[in-house]
Amino acid sequence: MKYKEHLDKVFSLIDDLLKHPGTKIIAIDGNAAAGKSVLASRIAEKYDCNIFHMDDFFLPPETKTEARLIQTGGNVDWERFREEVLENIRRGNKFCYRKYDCKIQSFHPPAEVNPKKLNLVEGVYSLHPELIDYYDLKLFLWVDEEEQSRRILARNGAELHKRYMEEWIPMENRYFAEFNIEENCDFSFPG
Repeated sequence: MKYKEHLDKVFSLIDDLLKHPGTKIIAIDGNAAAGKSVLASRIAEKYDCNIFHMDDFFLPPETKTEARLIQTGGNVDWERFREEVLENIRRGNKFCYRKYDCKIQSFHPPAEVNPKKLNLVEGVYSLHPELIDYYDLKLFLWVDEEEQSRRILARNGAELHKRYMEEWIPMENRYFAEFNIEENCDFSFPG
């Protein structure tokens, strides 16, 4: 199956989901550089939706304790994401949330969100066991190791490539394996 066919399948799943009343939340999880952000953009081109990025919820340095980081999926602030985003989407009221920027190690001013029927959450750790029950549709994108390495090097350069390969990807792979992330998804395909 080619990417266009996978995309058509995703659109079909979303169309079926939107036939039902109420607010819907979709998670897009998967390997680094598999195309999660690209898929979220493609969905947003077709549907009126909010997009939330798990990259905005990595832990600030002061909360990166050894005890927290040894937890599978512990490097993401799933508690803050659940409280500031998922709970508020379910309430259906206008809300604000704080984006954390790892590059400057600081929070941006609060972002205001107007409720929409369709909401996308994209990024590794979006299907953390403490969050998985919030989603109406769960998607998983994967990429083979060689292509993943090539994309990360092209996108992030040699210095960050080394960190991805030695630090972040092993943490992600442990999360995928320990929590059976791909197996708990409604649809999985290569990005």
